[in-house]
Amino acid sequence: MRILLIGDIVGKPGRKIVCRCLKGLREKHKLDFIIANAENSAGGSGLTPANYHELIKAGLDCITLGDHAYKRRDIFSVMESEPRIVKPANYPDTAPGRPYVVLESRTGYRVAVFCVIGRVFMNPIDCPLQAADRVLKSLPADLQASVVDFHAEATSDMQVMGRYLDGRVSAVLGTHTHVATADEQILPGGTGFQCDVGMTGPHESIIGRRIDRVTEAVRHFRPTTFEVATEDVRLHGTIVDVDPLTRKATAIERLAVNEDEASKLA
Repeated sequence: MRILLIGDIVGKPGRKIVCRCLKGLREKHKLDFIIANAENSAGGSGLTPANYHELIKAGLDCITLGDHAYKRRDIFSVMESEPRIVKPANYPDTAPGRPYVVLESRTGYRVAVFCVIGRVFMNPIDCPLQAADRVLKSLPADLQASVVDFHAEATSDMQVMGRYLDGRVSAVLGTHTHVATADEQILPGGTGFQCDVGMTGPHESIIGRRIDRVTEAVRHFRPTTFEVATEDVRLHGTIVDVDPLTRKATAIERLAVNEDEASKLA
């Protein structure tokens, strides 16, 4: 079974490249299941109902979120009613949304997906390790794969989660920093791991935002709007091959698609 996690979708440029090439990516790479982190899809921060339905219609099987999950209040009803979106599992039980989902792949395999937020250099939140333990205790036994989106800032935090869950899930793949790391690997227990799968959006930018706006704020401390950039749009993600009998990863590879390549996949 081949599973793709697409890194943080940023704004309209990110949504457009996903919608343009998703079908072609599925066919070219023989993908059974596609997940995307979409917490930055709405103008660079949050997700709207329209964004959610646009991405699901384009072919995503599941959407994960992160620390910007609740930036748009109108997404609350979607998170409560729709079956293909998860909140961070270390958010309170009373927060809108599901801590995990179990969905069927295009080839009939049952895949569990959940996300957790890290704590190093992040806002105070419940322990991500304990949250992951709670989810794993709740999952049904008849699964063929399980994927964790660990939305965290520090590579040390990400490595702790990968090692903690090694052998207990099929993959632990990081999001949030918007910068792809070159450490994709299969850990000793059979879990596919990468600190961060990267960003899907404009790369002529500061992590997706206009360079001039971010530089102005940093240099002069003048309040400014961090508008989403527009140039050099790329889709970044990671593909993990999983043996459905053992639920272990057998291969892992980074994926990068630029605008020209996306047009050929359309």
